[in-house]
Amino acid sequence: MNRPLKKKFLLSLILFLIALSFTSMGFALGEEEPLNSYTARGKVLEVTEGSPQQDVAFLETYMVTLEILTGELKGEIFEIEHTLSGSFVYDIEVEPGDKVLLMVEEFPDGLEIYITDFIRDTYVYGVIFAFFALLIIIGKKSGFKTLITLALTGFFIMKVLLPGILKGYDPVLLTIVVSSLITLITIFIIGGINIKGFSAIAGVLGGILAAGLITFIIGTRVKLTGLSAEEATMLMYIPQNIEFDFRQLLFSGIMLGALGAVMDVAMSVSSAMAEIKRVNPTIRGRELIKSGMNVGRDIMGSMANTLILAYAGSTIPLLLLFMAYETSIVKIINLDIIATEIIRAIAGSIGLILTIPITAFTSGFLLERFKGKQVNE
Repeated sequence: MNRPLKKKFLLSLILFLIALSFTSMGFALGEEEPLNSYTARGKVLEVTEGSPQQDVAFLETYMVTLEILTGELKGEIFEIEHTLSGSFVYDIEVEPGDKVLLMVEEFPDGLEIYITDFIRDTYVYGVIFAFFALLIIIGKKSGFKTLITLALTGFFIMKVLLPGILKGYDPVLLTIVVSSLITLITIFIIGGINIKGFSAIAGVLGGILAAGLITFIIGTRVKLTGLSAEEATMLMYIPQNIEFDFRQLLFSGIMLGALGAVMDVAMSVSSAMAEIKRVNPTIRGRELIKSGMNVGRDIMGSMANTLILAYAGSTIPLLLLFMAYETSIVKIINLDIIATEIIRAIAGSIGLILTIPITAFTSGFLLERFKGKQVNE
């Protein structure tokens, strides 16, 4: 074969392999791009068995009759092919009556409709509404205040913390600022701007900073990567092209996760001490601090268990895998994902424990210092 013919042959072979690779990935050359694509809701009316897949033996095809519930096609009926791969994790097995989420793609020669997931938001919104209703019915005025604080907490997380991290701001510093704002607003709305509120704020900030400091020191020493969760790994491929420090994301997550429990403990201790002072105005500061510590010790056991059980509950499938394969405790405890969860639970619990003396001493000092004032002033 002469050189020109050899070059043409190699070029043809390369082009053929490129076309073959695109075809195998589902992006065949010349395939039309959709003119428009959007999400719609649909209801499954009927499911029947379709023709078996010739090329792939394990794929099963069904013919699904759908009614479109939203958008321009609302009320129209379509029959589509729905393929299952036999995977329990990824397959969407539908039955008549199921409400599903659809992807509608418009092409010059017609429509392509795919089932992408089940519709779950109806029940999610129902549970949220029931939660809000119970807060108002049982909590009355306090329940309404709780709703306000929840809304503000959600606003700070969704509109300040997460966008700030995506813009490249330091996650730990931003978490400290947002946690402080959430603490100030929550405690002042629920407890009022008084000695009780200031004592609780001092306890919360002290406990959260202690949890963050412990996490930073220990996490650095044991070389945690912050990549133990699959979602963290996926952040390396987001379109914003931000180079995250994943350990800082881990530290900020631990601080934010401990905030709720720490705030609960601080508010309980400061409220109890304020009530003791109101009932017995002549009580000495030392006795008041001792009473606050006793209240805190009773709370401490259950709240520490709450944190540890919450973190352990999220890793039950992983723990079952270790038990099923009889993995040694040495290997388990040295895994990044397990060490991360242990430090997350213990650091949060240490922050919670330290909140008790900080709140008790601050509250005792302030109540003794301003003993001529009313407790709620």
